[in-house]
This record gives sequence, C-alpha cells and structure tokens, in this order.
Amino acid sequence: MTSEPGARRHRSTAEEEAFALPPDRLPWLIRASCAFGRVMFRCFTRVRVEGLEHVPREGALIIASNHASHADPPLIHCWLVPALGRPVHWMAKAELIDPTVPGWFFKRIGAFGIRRGSADTEAFRLARRVLDDGRVLGAFPEGTRSQDGRLQAAKEGVALLALRTGAAVLPVGCVGTHWLWPRGRTLWRVGGRVTLRVGEPFRVERQVLADGRKETLEEVTERLMTQIARLLPEDSRGVYGAGLPSTASSPANQ
Repeated sequence: MTSEPGARRHRSTAEEEAFALPPDRLPWLIRASCAFGRVMFRCFTRVRVEGLEHVPREGALIIASNHASHADPPLIHCWLVPALGRPVHWMAKAELIDPTVPGWFFKRIGAFGIRRGSADTEAFRLARRVLDDGRVLGAFPEGTRSQDGRLQAAKEGVALLALRTGAAVLPVGCVGTHWLWPRGRTLWRVGGRVTLRVGEPFRVERQVLADGRKETLEEVTERLMTQIARLLPEDSRGVYGAGLPSTASSPANQ
C-alpha cells in the first residue's frame, strides 16, 4: 500500500532539531554567541571582514569555505551569520554533536553531525532537505582542516549538493587563521590578523566541454574550489592555485 500524495514524511531526530530553528530570523542564542565571539576574537587578534555586501538574505544557499584552522567556523559564525540574518546549518564532524554541553550548544546554533571517511547518506539527505527548504547550509568542502594552511583536494559532496538542489554557492576565504590556531595546537596564539573574505554567490552547473562531453563531478568541484582559492593569498591556494592571477595587486594578496 502506497502513501497518499502529499502525505507528510516522518522526520528523523536530526531533522526535527534542524528544522526547529526558524528559517528567517536569528534566535537569541545565536545572536548572543555571535556578539560574544566577536568580542573574544578582538581580544586576541585583529579582524578584517570584506565582501559582506555579497551575502544573500533569502533563498537556498551553500556557504563553502576553506578550512585551515579551528578558528574558521567561529570566525564565519560571528560575522557572516549576522549579515545573513538567518541560521546556518553547519555540516560538522560527528564527534562535536555529542550529548555533552558543547554538543547541545552546537546543535542549538545549527550544526549537525557527519561521519567523516565514509559515505554518510543520512547527513547528505538532511543537507539536501535543508537546501530544498530554502535554508542556508555551511560546509568545508575539504572535509577536514589543512595541515599547512593551504587548500587541499576537496570532497565532491558540496558540488553534488549544489548541482542537485540548484542552491547558490557563497565562496568564503579565511585568511590568517592557520597562524592563529593551527592544526595540532591546543590553544590559539595572540596577535596577528585574520581576514574573512566573502566572494560573490554563483550557481553550479555541469558545463559542456570543447570535446562535447559534460564535466565530471571532479571537474565541477575543481571549479567551485577555484572560486574559494581566488579569495586567498597565493601561498594558501594549494592544489587550486594553478592558472589564477599571481599579481601582488589581487584582492587576496592585500
């Protein structure tokens, strides 16, 4: 026996928690955490933010950023989320979404767990439903923090989500965070400067190449990551730096 058309599908616990957040306004906990985080950042380092005028305030959106440090998620959360004016549903490593106090907090500000190193189909389905509902998804396409601060080869999940949902992609570059809080260091350093650069949103489509074939998912992912690389200094572009302008006057080098 098949269900009637339009019948409501049962939501998982993760979906219930995600969709409990309002789609078009920021709950007090998110607003408070952003304000507190901005104060904390400025106590330890100088912060520069560029490109907030590019942030869409409505419609399905994927925030795609490089991942050089533990400092990247809070930096984006504290400055980009208030500019959006709506919650971001973050794809986070499953270990963060545990039944402890930090896990409770991360879920309340929009994070949901994804098992790294495996095809987490449930997390992928939840991410797609978030976008199908016109919400904002936050992701680090590389899947994990870089060892040296340079862009590493990305997974294909973010590009696949963008293709299947038609959601716009907002490229973000976090600069200086690797120095502030590199992988393997327990506490952050004091000093320096971090920069959050926001690029113009774009949509991902499979292009037809000169030889008549359609792009592979790997090639689509490379194009997506190149947009992030444009926002970074030359020495942080890693595997996606080939073919990009190398002039000192480019925005990413200032």
